[in-house]
Amino acid sequence: MTPGHEPQHAAAETAGERVAAEVVEEVVEELDLHPVTEHPAKGPEKVDDELPSMSEQISEQLGGVRGLIESSVPVLAFVLLNVLLGDIGLGLEKKTALYWAIGGSVGSALAIGAYRLSRKQPVRHAVNGIFGIAVGAYLAYRTGDAKNFYLPGILLTLGQVVLLIGSVVVRRPIIGYVWGVLANGGKHDWFHNSRLFRTFQWLTLVWAVSLFVRAGVQGWLYLADEANAIGIVRILISWPIYAATFAYTAWAVHRVTAAQALEAAPEKA
Repeated sequence: MTPGHEPQHAAAETAGERVAAEVVEEVVEELDLHPVTEHPAKGPEKVDDELPSMSEQISEQLGGVRGLIESSVPVLAFVLLNVLLGDIGLGLEKKTALYWAIGGSVGSALAIGAYRLSRKQPVRHAVNGIFGIAVGAYLAYRTGDAKNFYLPGILLTLGQVVLLIGSVVVRRPIIGYVWGVLANGGKHDWFHNSRLFRTFQWLTLVWAVSLFVRAGVQGWLYLADEANAIGIVRILISWPIYAATFAYTAWAVHRVTAAQALEAAPEKA
């Protein structure tokens, strides 16, 4: 991009932009992601030999397949125990079945954390899972209603939707900042690239829609008092929707960066 042709939104980095970038970078510093450098013609390339790809890095930080399974076990335990011990199964009193379900869910989350500790494996995902399960379990216990076990997750997801849409409105798309940290060495020069900027604007909206669908379905079941259905839906649709959205995001960004790399490459004689 030649001087004098920068998009208007790239005119001058505001204090708000700098703060947003620094906050994202500080958070992701804890993830120990590898930086990448950018070649003017070839685009991003690895700094050291055999560094993991962007997809591999994100998969590692999310826990991969194992993390997916471990995060689903406490929810599955809650659903199964609540169903098998309640009206559909052994016919225990509603609160009794609920307390057993809470115990099974929290117990399985603690067991996963203890197992990881015993094998000296990272426990970040397990700790996050225990915290989320504990909050939901507390609400379900206090209210005596199984559906409140899922309320924190529903509200958190809706909060993320609001943040994503808000970032688009103020022209600071969150997905762009995330990409800059994870795949662009912490640099946010995409903000001065009009094509990438527009791409991250609508990709951020795509993520907002995907999260809203996940939370919306669960919220509808919550209002309908279908506690067990919420757990089943949470397990069956949340991760497939996430995986599809992530795959689409990776494809969209690669399409733009690859096209710009070809345009920047010197013509062959």
